[in-house]
Amino acid sequence: MARKLTSPRRNKTRKSKAAKAASASKSAKAGSKGARRGKFATKSRTLVAARKPAKRITSRSLPKRRRAARAIVRASGRRAAARRNARQGTARVRRTSPSLGAVPGVKVTGKPGPRYDEILTAEARGFLAELHRRFDATRKRLLAGRAARQARFDAGELPDFLHQTRHIREGDWNIAPVPKDLTDRRVEITGPVDRKMIINALNSGANVYMADFEDANSPTWANNVEGQLNLKDRWAGRLAFTDGASGKKYAIAKNPAVLILRPRGWHLPEQHLTVDGEPISGALFDFGLYYFHNAAALLAQSTGPYFYLPKLESHIEARLWNDVFVHTQERFGHPRGTIKATVLIETLPAAFEMDEILWELRDHITGLNAGRWDYIFSFIKKFAKSSQFVLPDRSQVVMGKAFLRAYALLLIRTCHRRGAFAMGGMAAQIPVKNDPAANEAAFAKVRADKEREANDGHDGTWVAHPDLVPIAKEMFDRLMPKPNQLDKLREDVDVGRDMLLEIHEGTKTEAGFRENIRVGVQYIEAWLRGRGAVPIYNLMEDAATAEISRAQIWQWLTYGAELENGVRIDDDFFERALKEEMERVRREIGARAYETGRFPEAIELFRKLSLAEKFEEFLTIPAYQRIV
Repeated sequence: MARKLTSPRRNKTRKSKAAKAASASKSAKAGSKGARRGKFATKSRTLVAARKPAKRITSRSLPKRRRAARAIVRASGRRAAARRNARQGTARVRRTSPSLGAVPGVKVTGKPGPRYDEILTAEARGFLAELHRRFDATRKRLLAGRAARQARFDAGELPDFLHQTRHIREGDWNIAPVPKDLTDRRVEITGPVDRKMIINALNSGANVYMADFEDANSPTWANNVEGQLNLKDRWAGRLAFTDGASGKKYAIAKNPAVLILRPRGWHLPEQHLTVDGEPISGALFDFGLYYFHNAAALLAQSTGPYFYLPKLESHIEARLWNDVFVHTQERFGHPRGTIKATVLIETLPAAFEMDEILWELRDHITGLNAGRWDYIFSFIKKFAKSSQFVLPDRSQVVMGKAFLRAYALLLIRTCHRRGAFAMGGMAAQIPVKNDPAANEAAFAKVRADKEREANDGHDGTWVAHPDLVPIAKEMFDRLMPKPNQLDKLREDVDVGRDMLLEIHEGTKTEAGFRENIRVGVQYIEAWLRGRGAVPIYNLMEDAATAEISRAQIWQWLTYGAELENGVRIDDDFFERALKEEMERVRREIGARAYETGRFPEAIELFRKLSLAEKFEEFLTIPAYQRIV
């Protein structure tokens, strides 16, 4: 980024008449160009490089050492561009570098990379600063409200439907109409925002691709900025990729999936960009850059700026997003309702405020999604201080029973009553190579899961791998011949508070305890290396399943759970199991991969989270400090 360039100090002493005459004569001889330059020099004390002065600042005006540094950077950039164009098989296009003038109060500390200046323009950074200054105080107040509510849960209060919003739940109202390209969402695929993954997801045959800056993304600076670059290229028509090892070329096919972006939740910061000395919200960073660079192109291509909103815990938090949407649309001259959002109901408090969330976002919302994995994690977290809500093995906490069944049915009834889509949950299975029987068993679970969702009335579902798209589509095509099931009102569903708090019956096993250790540590280790979607034991794991793993370990340790084999969970057993399971992981992935990875850090963090006296709200918060 260019530094602020300050104009020469004005001479406070009066010039003599002779000096003035000499100066005027000199200016006249120099012609109008020089006159314009002199006028500009006295116009302001502070000149920003992004503006267009008559005389351009050149490398000759810089010290020798800085000129050399710039030359190296330019040469490196040209070489990187040449390599990139060669890999992608695209013609080299000469582009004018965007303005990189300083923005008052905004500082970027992230390491620069190729083409980052296309995303971090002065204008884009100015918009981010605008969002931060207008909305960050409210965001912090709402996070403090979360903490206060958690304190009440810790003291024994139970979640319940809100008395003060009863009129909203009982009122007769609907959300605004849904765009045509979002009326059929029967299969949605999710994944991180690296170049190859985006292309594969868009070409997967799914109706929708959710580009994920949240749970499937390790929020390194490079991942976040390059993800924005990849999405900008997608809407500019230049997204392509060539595999360096195989030489295989990837490009977007005809009729790609509709793209929805998931920004980070309100709780996560982006520490590489500060405004007035404070980190910007990761949510505003992800949302703001995508909208700034792509909204016009999206609308020109008969789609729109669509978003998935994660981790909301109340309708007041949904109201903040609505305020962000309204301001952004007004700022860019777009009609209200241009932005469309789907909210993930993946926290326990949000399940009691689904009507209210739809109401707050009624001009912008298209539906709700049953985010099952984070919902289980939230259930454990909200009842961290209660021994009455200790769950059995993760594999036994299934969608067809207890609180998960109740919340999924309530979501369908609530959404369809308001004209909103009720999206089903994630199938995390991935193909099992070289084992047809195991592969078929995994796919059979997917079929059963999607059949249940379609029969219940969901309007679509999620998958984590392209090979699952035809399986999920087969179920929904057979059971949902129309684009959606909005006419399936499910008026038979009557879910009360106690049903939303009913825990699953089941066992606590040593195998489940040990698997949680292996999954949790391996995921954290990959996350620290910059990977957010990680295949582990034939499942595509993201931050949500890692959160469940460490939350269950903490819960069982805290309340001294007894396993079905009679073993009582305590710190000593945990330490022994942790050591033994890491030896197993080392054998499974190989000594070299283990030794060259970040396992010591991952083990240290997992141990700290598991043995902590107080439950850590999100593992990604302390883990983020290790990748900044």
